[in-house]
Parts: sequence; structure tokens; C-alpha cells
Amino acid sequence: MRRRSMAVLAAVPLMFAAACGSGSGGTTSTSGSASGGATEIQVTGETNAKPTVTFPSKVAETSSVKVLTPGTVGRSATAGTNVVANFTVFTWDGKTNALSGSTYDEGSPQVIPVNEQIPEVLRKGFAQTKGGGRFVSVVGKDALPAEQQAQVPAGQSQVFVVDVVGVPEANAAKGKAVDPGVKGVKVENPGGDTAPTLTTKTEVKAPKELVAKTVIKGDGPEVKSGQSILVQYAGKIWGTGVEFDSSWSRGAQPIIFQIGTGKVIKGWDQGLVGVPVGSRVLLSIPPDLGYGKAGSGDKIKGTDTLVFLVDVLAAY
Repeated sequence: MRRRSMAVLAAVPLMFAAACGSGSGGTTSTSGSASGGATEIQVTGETNAKPTVTFPSKVAETSSVKVLTPGTVGRSATAGTNVVANFTVFTWDGKTNALSGSTYDEGSPQVIPVNEQIPEVLRKGFAQTKGGGRFVSVVGKDALPAEQQAQVPAGQSQVFVVDVVGVPEANAAKGKAVDPGVKGVKVENPGGDTAPTLTTKTEVKAPKELVAKTVIKGDGPEVKSGQSILVQYAGKIWGTGVEFDSSWSRGAQPIIFQIGTGKVIKGWDQGLVGVPVGSRVLLSIPPDLGYGKAGSGDKIKGTDTLVFLVDVLAAY
């Protein structure tokens, strides 16, 4: 739902994955150890703010992790869960120790699936840290599969400072569902974590104004402008029924983005601010509040009305 591209937003965590490489198949000799390089790195600054990091001159090429603040909010992330986190990544080479990237510069945390694609040393850091906590990890070449280790220059490691925001409890909106009452659109709500069904193929003319209807009303706090919200969603074109995007179709992996600040299309900013967390909302968005006359990609024309079914899972 970003103005520039929906697919870019959905393909997260791109920066996290790029910095890690592929974690599957690697062997971490000090997997999760609190000794070694991680303990010698100095991290200062408040948790949930971009950190300042001071590196020793000698690079540690063996992976390690140190929990700096364990956190107290919710539960820690284990295999098979998602974790919402901010992270700052450096290339530790003993010279420039260059910043590789930071979610604090992007303006929003990322949602990270804790699975085998994440190096074991980072998975252990997540398992030991709850919301509000911070850990630092050295990801050396020993954390990578053998075929990737040769690509890493000698005397170099990646360093992650990770601030855990939280571990989402739900993967779908749950509760009593009602008919949104939008003529031409049908919503089926199977319940549980099963994806809802959105039907938009109709001869009924699309509304000319923004329509936002609650299907399931959540019992969480109302979403505020400037927060980052975690959502599942499906998007279709009014009339044709063409699905142009869906988190449910990508393994039910939710996405996160900042709301109310122009980071997404106007229909989302206007339709989702004020919605209680835990809600399922139907949005009918006219072209001027969507992608405008230019449309987006091959599927969305400049005259298309967009219909979204959005589950608001969390707000941070």
C-alpha cells in the first residue's frame, strides 16, 4: 500500500535478510554464546532508538550474542512465530565499521518470521528477549551455509543491534463478524486463523467516496496517526474481482507500516486511523485516494476502485 509499490512493502524483511544472507544450513560454533565478540562491543543509547556502537579494533569472526536488556513486554519469539523489531546493522571490518542500514532510518520496525532462514545466533537472541529489550549479535561467516562462507571477505563480520518491539499474539482478526453492508461486495469469515474470502465481482457501480466498514470490531486500543500497524489484508478491484495483492496468498505473513503519515495510499491513512486493534475492516477506495490516474503495475488502472479487507493485528 505504499505509494511506490505494494510488492516492496510485502517482501519484508528485505534489509534484514540481505544483511543475514541465508541462515539455513549454517553451523554456528558459538551459537548464542555470551562470550567473545558480542561482549566486547559497546552499545549506548536508549532502547527503541538508533544506537551508538563502538567496536574493538580486532574483528571477531565467530558468531556470538549478548542480551543487553531482556525486556518485560509480552513473550519472547520462538521458532515459528513472528517478531516485530527495529535493528541496526554494521559491517565490522576494524576500519570504517560502516553502517549497513537501520529501520530507524526507514521510520518503521519490521516484522521478521523466526525460521531457519534466520541465523541460529539471531534466533537465540530473539528467544531470550521480550518486548522492550535489546540484544547485540555478531554474525560471522560460521553462521552461513558452507557455499556462502567463501563469499565473505576475511576479517569481516556483520553486527546486529536488535530492539524487540513485540511478538504478535494473533494472525487474524477474531470475534463476531457482521455484514459490512456494501452492495456489490461479499465477505466470508470462516473464523480462527483461516483467511477470509473477499468477493468484488459485481455489476454494481463502485462508490465515488471512501467507504470504511467494520466487519469484526476489535477490543484493543484505537490506532493513532504515526503508529506502525501490523496487518493481514487482501486487495481486489471493484467489478472485476481481480486480486492484485494479498498477504494471505504469501503464506499468511503479515506486514507492518506507518499509518497516517503519507507512507501508504490516502485511503488507508484515512480509513484505518481510529480503528481498534483486533478489527477486520472493509475499505472501498476510489482512484483519487488510491494510486491516482497513473494506476500501479499491470493490474491497477487509473480508473479502478480498490477494495481491501484488512485485519489490524497490532499497533506500535
